[in-house]
Amino acid sequence: MSTAAVFDLDRTLLSGGSGPVIAEALRRVGLGPERSIPGAEALFKVYETIGETYPSMLLARQAVSLSSGWPVEEVAEAAEAAGGALEELVLPYAKAEIEEHREAGRRLALATTTPEHLVAPLARRLGFDTVIATRYGTSDGRYDGSIDGEFLWGRAKRDAVVAWATHEGIDLRSSYAYSDSYFDVPLLMAVGNPYAINPDPRLEGVARLRRWPVRYFDAPAGVPKVAGQEPQKIAMPLAVPELLPFARLRIDGVEHLPDEGGAIIVFNHRSYFDSTAMAYLLAQHGRPARFLGKKEVFDAPVVGQLASWMGGIRVDRGTGSNEPLEHAADALSAGEMVAMAPQGTIPRGPAFFETELKARWGAARLAAMSGVPVFPVGLWGTEKVWPRNQRVPKVPLFWRRPEVSVTVGPAVEGLNGDPDHDTSTIMAAIVDLLPSEAREPYEPTEAELLATFPPGYDGDPTQESDRRPGTDT
Repeated sequence: MSTAAVFDLDRTLLSGGSGPVIAEALRRVGLGPERSIPGAEALFKVYETIGETYPSMLLARQAVSLSSGWPVEEVAEAAEAAGGALEELVLPYAKAEIEEHREAGRRLALATTTPEHLVAPLARRLGFDTVIATRYGTSDGRYDGSIDGEFLWGRAKRDAVVAWATHEGIDLRSSYAYSDSYFDVPLLMAVGNPYAINPDPRLEGVARLRRWPVRYFDAPAGVPKVAGQEPQKIAMPLAVPELLPFARLRIDGVEHLPDEGGAIIVFNHRSYFDSTAMAYLLAQHGRPARFLGKKEVFDAPVVGQLASWMGGIRVDRGTGSNEPLEHAADALSAGEMVAMAPQGTIPRGPAFFETELKARWGAARLAAMSGVPVFPVGLWGTEKVWPRNQRVPKVPLFWRRPEVSVTVGPAVEGLNGDPDHDTSTIMAAIVDLLPSEAREPYEPTEAELLATFPPGYDGDPTQESDRRPGTDT
């Protein structure tokens, strides 16, 4: 038997409801009521906030009578226009989920209470195989104000999906379903792989009790939300550089980062404090970013869970797998920013003090894969806050905090798709953002060399300059 993936529409694939978009499309072709139904606007706002309610479904049920006398052809014209507008509102990670199921060979079904004739154009645009939806009755080329069959909501929607699956020979126990609504619990219970997407409060409670995955299609898998906000956004107002106890943080060039769209942010790696400095930069910019980080971070207790909640991308350098870059490319195609340190790890020994930064190809390959701009960030002084040979950051007197600079440059120019060339170009752009002393030869003391190694290192710190970037932990 084959399998399927069944998606709800409103507040699942879309960030909100399709109703306002469809209503506007109908008005543009001269259809719809001359005045709005009393209370409709308020109900739409309630629906956007908390999802389906009995009043909102009563309003949807009554809407069928308003269609009486509408020409089928004119409604189809409005539906085509609405399909284009609604496609732009489909959440970015929903598109990725749909594509993943398509590649796995599963049948794709859009199951929604919204009338079939109004959402069919959107379903075609998204590549769905079928639409399971409420059908309006027609007579002599016009809608007659009746419902042809059941109003597909709650158990009726579940029954329609089960009937379709039985007819098509689909094994629902091996299939998937996605919805935001408590009233779709019957549908979710009918499949073997239910997902609560942007769930309303009651569905979230059911999902937690039944241990169903909870997802948000405007963020990567594993990123939770509180009151509609992901952890990075919640923490941003708290990231005030002036109150940072470890350092005097100076951030310049934030205006270079884009306000929207995919972007790769690359920075040099000097200290365990680098991620904190970058977090403060992103807070000042106001946009989250997905960080690529080594697996040891994600495997650590507490810290690993926090990294996942922040939307971090786990990198296991020992496997050589392209999976992390593919996840990063998915985030970029969803219009997000991805941040990474191309060096992979903090340089050890004499390599830490070299004027030319060496790195792996990851950032260059990701730029070639995605076609998005690369923005360099130069970090300086972070090792004064948390040198590698200490397990915790230094906590100096507040008025003696070391200065740390975070400098953002414009998008890197001259990338041509060649990994070696582009990696060198990216790292040179980072070096250009560092103080002049970073470009001058320097003979470190033995103590300075030892500070570039993990705690307990007892080897010769002068013999590590040829270590390949990214090979240690």
